[in-house]
Amino acid sequence: MLRVGAQPVRARAAQGMRRWASGVASLDAALAGGLAYGRVHEFYAGEGADAPAAAGFALALLTAMAGGADGCSALWLRSRRAVRQAGVVQANGWAELGGRPEDCLFAMIADAKELLKAAVDGLRSGALGAVVVETQGNLPELDLTASRRLALAAEKSGTTLFLLRSGAEPVPSAAETRWRVAAAPSHALPANAPGAPVFAIELLRQRSGPSGLSWQLEWNRDRRIFTEAASGDLVSVPRRGSPAAAGAGPVRFGQRAA
Repeated sequence: MLRVGAQPVRARAAQGMRRWASGVASLDAALAGGLAYGRVHEFYAGEGADAPAAAGFALALLTAMAGGADGCSALWLRSRRAVRQAGVVQANGWAELGGRPEDCLFAMIADAKELLKAAVDGLRSGALGAVVVETQGNLPELDLTASRRLALAAEKSGTTLFLLRSGAEPVPSAAETRWRVAAAPSHALPANAPGAPVFAIELLRQRSGPSGLSWQLEWNRDRRIFTEAASGDLVSVPRRGSPAAAGAGPVRFGQRAA
């Protein structure tokens, strides 16, 4: 039986809502204890160039929510446009974040309806710790009815769903939370080299609780946790090119700064 953390997958839905506490007090308080498992969470890229940052944040979340060494079996579904926009998620890049890429199956599906159908099937299987759906541009097929179908499947199985959206404006949905994610300046290492990835996140909406709050979170790959980014010497995100070059995305961050 596949496992998420130390808990059998099939046992999760019967135990009520579980939450992942980030350890950042203000963030966890805003989320009534943490990000809920078995729910839909939407992440919108702040700008088109922030698509790798949104994907990198999702990768870090998958790693953090997996519960440590037992890993988190996941299915990552990508539209063809998303692959063209954000590039290929590299195994060594995820490993550099402290994750286990061997625990994730990636699939590219060109047809939007088939993409959403595959997401529902993955959620209903009960064999996964998480499902990720990554899209680029407006997706009329992902309307309120479709999002409700995804939300019900996630809630029934206890499998978490991340919707990664870039090049699109937020629309009404049944998601538990909605976020905007962007790359943020990292804290400089010796010789002014880029440090750990830093993400600027804004809670746009949650079904019950405050919204309009924002944080800058730094990812610690060794401890597999987020911390609030401290002030100090910063290395700016490049104005041109992928935010991944600054350590914020999954495309090239395998080239770790020394």
